[in-house]
Amino acid sequence: MTGERLFQGADWDFPTLQRVHDACEEIAETELGLNVYPNQIEVITAEQMLDAYCSVGMPLFYKHWSFGKHFAYQQASYRKGLMGLAYEIVINSSPCISYLMEENTATMQTLVIAHAAFGHNHFFKNNYLFKQWTDADGILDYLEFAKTYVAQCEERHGRLAVEQTLDAAHALMSHGINRYPGKKVPDLRVEEKRAQQRRLHEESVFNDLWRTVPTGPVKSVATLSAERRRALLGLPQENILYFLEKTAPRLAPWQRELLRIVRHIAQYFYPQSQTKVMNEGTATYVHYRIMNRLHRQGRLSDGNFLEFLSSHTNVVFQPDFDNRHFSGFNPYALGFAMMQDIERIVTKPDDEDREWFPDIAGKGDTMGVLRDVWANYRDESFISQFLSPRLMRHFRMFHLHDDPAETAGIRVDAIHDERGYRRVRRALSRTYDVGFIDANIEVVDVDLAGDRHLMLRHTVLNGAQLNDADAKRVLQHLADLWTYNVSLVEADANGKTLKEYVANPRGLAAVA
Repeated sequence: MTGERLFQGADWDFPTLQRVHDACEEIAETELGLNVYPNQIEVITAEQMLDAYCSVGMPLFYKHWSFGKHFAYQQASYRKGLMGLAYEIVINSSPCISYLMEENTATMQTLVIAHAAFGHNHFFKNNYLFKQWTDADGILDYLEFAKTYVAQCEERHGRLAVEQTLDAAHALMSHGINRYPGKKVPDLRVEEKRAQQRRLHEESVFNDLWRTVPTGPVKSVATLSAERRRALLGLPQENILYFLEKTAPRLAPWQRELLRIVRHIAQYFYPQSQTKVMNEGTATYVHYRIMNRLHRQGRLSDGNFLEFLSSHTNVVFQPDFDNRHFSGFNPYALGFAMMQDIERIVTKPDDEDREWFPDIAGKGDTMGVLRDVWANYRDESFISQFLSPRLMRHFRMFHLHDDPAETAGIRVDAIHDERGYRRVRRALSRTYDVGFIDANIEVVDVDLAGDRHLMLRHTVLNGAQLNDADAKRVLQHLADLWTYNVSLVEADANGKTLKEYVANPRGLAAVA
């Protein structure tokens, strides 16, 4: 099948982008069976692209000094030729917004439309984590509200006060997430409308809680048991930002709203941190299929296709373990390789595939299997279920064991046999398991009857304690928001205390 060329050479205009989008859409929907949000494509400059991914990939984000610091650094590196720029940024929203850099050639614009507007878009709309934790319909309006609200707070309360509150909230951002199903995902459109109502009633609701604090030691023993106190405060509580937003004694209503904004943004990004390999692997596989199809249809010239292959090869490059550039597995490389390997298992399995993957081997419906995988897995479960022995051999994977309690040195713990394959796959999947790699820190108690000392606990897994300097800095931010002393105890699974940190509040600029 041949068709009219989508473009000639490297130049493009907006009618060209429309033709490219329509051609990609036809293949994505009819041949790949993708289900996507409506697309909105924006073309931005290199400076705007720098600005976008220095503000955590959200061009509509509020202002903060840290974004400017990252921008200055990235801009200097870009101008010195020490780094390149992202070809695109895509926002998980409805409509799905894809930001394309205007310096891209027509071939690169085609590639990123296929990659972002259809690959990422389909994954955002259909993966269970994004359905469970994000509100694609409301995020754009909420970001606009957040940006406006932060600006208004700076005018009313001063830039320094807002900056200090956001600094502390950002330090705790990774501990402002509901990690388990059952928590209601906020409707961000409703959140915006309710913000004014919350500001009017926050103090009265908060005072009701603290009026239960006993005024003397005799009354405290009689009326406020430890169990009642913890139940009253919802302890233990892993969502530290939520706890501070609802319970911190001296925060002003506008500061609580800032904590809520940071918390909602953290929740929005939570699925992305768990699906990096799958998300990029899906988008890379989709753009590879679409670009190949366009070339076979004659809508891309051989020269354009070679340009695409050069870029694609760079994206999926995986340095060997002994290469000085090796820093772990490239999510594009691993994700794309696994998608292609699933295609092979589904269409041309060997005996090993039939033994390891009896449910999909030889099934024949490549896109049906892939769409099911994209919808129902995250990185940890995807790798533990679908990483094949053939792919482990291709990447030359092995597992090293280093435990001074068991052996005097580092040893190879798994080789390429059946037991070794399963051990390697299990070890690799664990590196993407948030329950395994994220610190388990909870608010466990508050001394309501005394000095309102806030107590936290870190349950240490496999001896992985907190970085000392980082723990002290983050705990200081927590104490500043709480406005009373805060302590953090690190304990092993048996309850043995390994280390304890204490922080005293410095006082925010606008505590009220």
